[in-house]
Amino acid sequence: MAVAAPARRDRTHYLYIAVIAAVLAGIVVGLAAPGFAQELKPLGTGFVNLIKMMISPIIFCTIVLGIGSVRKAAKVGAVGGIALGYFLVMSLVALGIGLVVGNLIDPGTGLAVTDAVKETGQSQVAAEAKDTTEFLLGVIPTTIVSAFTMGEVLQTLLVALLAGFALQAMGSAGQPVLRGIEHIQRLVFRILAMIMWAAPVGAFGAIAAVTGSAGLDALKSLAVLMIGFYITCFLFVFVVLAALLRVVAGLNILTFLRYLGREFLLILSTSSSESALPRLIAKMEHLGVSKPVVGITVPTGYSFNLDGTMIYMTMASLFIADAMGDPMSLGEQIPLLLFLLVASKGAAGVTGAGLATLAGGLQSHRPELVDGVGLIVGIDRFMSEARALTNFAGNAVATVLIGTWTKEIDRERVDQVLAGHLPFDEQTLLDDDLDAHDDRPATAGVALGKTAPAAGAGDKEPAPVA
Repeated sequence: MAVAAPARRDRTHYLYIAVIAAVLAGIVVGLAAPGFAQELKPLGTGFVNLIKMMISPIIFCTIVLGIGSVRKAAKVGAVGGIALGYFLVMSLVALGIGLVVGNLIDPGTGLAVTDAVKETGQSQVAAEAKDTTEFLLGVIPTTIVSAFTMGEVLQTLLVALLAGFALQAMGSAGQPVLRGIEHIQRLVFRILAMIMWAAPVGAFGAIAAVTGSAGLDALKSLAVLMIGFYITCFLFVFVVLAALLRVVAGLNILTFLRYLGREFLLILSTSSSESALPRLIAKMEHLGVSKPVVGITVPTGYSFNLDGTMIYMTMASLFIADAMGDPMSLGEQIPLLLFLLVASKGAAGVTGAGLATLAGGLQSHRPELVDGVGLIVGIDRFMSEARALTNFAGNAVATVLIGTWTKEIDRERVDQVLAGHLPFDEQTLLDDDLDAHDDRPATAGVALGKTAPAAGAGDKEPAPVA
């Protein structure tokens, strides 16, 4: 009987305790010394940029390894079609919920629109997000390498899909390339694990800057909109997404979100769902969803499945119309929101995209309301927390649902992971041992729903995490 290898001690829980402490410290500094706190913004920006630096290579490796190990290319197309259809439906559901709540709470009445507010609102139109045509053409990179240097997620997705299908067509001749990409993936995830130790510094800078720039006055005057928006996002996640996850996959939303707790903390501290994209890919694969489903659903969802952004745009539009003393009728609301549904896809990945797209939509449909965009600039970053958290939850749930519909998920492994029997390896963000005795690429065991054996079914058990 083989002697079990000594368990590696996981020290990353200290890291996330430090992140929580950094967030609290950032709030205190932001309130006590707002001028100094705003100077700390580069700390948060730098950390998020470090994470974004890793997104393109992680997506490329994940998709190429996944598709390269799938025998039937039609399977990948089916996953993509189901994903896009689901994203469209959920975006419409999010718009509908925001529409109902926005009309019920009527939050904008009684606010004053000053000249300064008008100038701020007009300046947002100049932030020009891409229109839909430019967005679609922008998916094609200038060169095959520029997809990585420009940091465009969808460009990387396109190049990775082409490379994956090419390796798939090469058959056994492509196996050495797949093994090489597998080693690169391990290197990239190891670098990401190192970068994560800078999270407390980034969280401190980001939260301090946001608190210092907004201040208490802005929060008090716009508390109704903020609270209403947070409640709406909460209902969307814990009613709509929870029901779908229970009915389709038979999973409890609280158990599922607890598994992603560290990612939610990271998003909360950076106001960016992109900061958790690489970890979401790693955790969904660890959960038991096949690499092709994860590789296609997660990156595409970050551009097309923006549930929190849809709710934000709906409620913000109604808020601004009320504040300007020019409420929109239902007949005016629906065309505007359908336009924003499309426009938001063109703004995906643009910093401050929610605010810029909202201003652009109002400029196209109700230009007299653009001045009111300045009313929500002060709290936009606080609302972006809920936007990012809701978008992330929507994409995580979508990955499990699409994996279930396409039978690309190992339910036995899902149960074991969520029960804590197969802990996620925080040191590498990969299951190093799952293919330790296998000459195939790491994905070969998980493609088409054939995930790696659960603990006790293979040669080794994953190293436990404290």
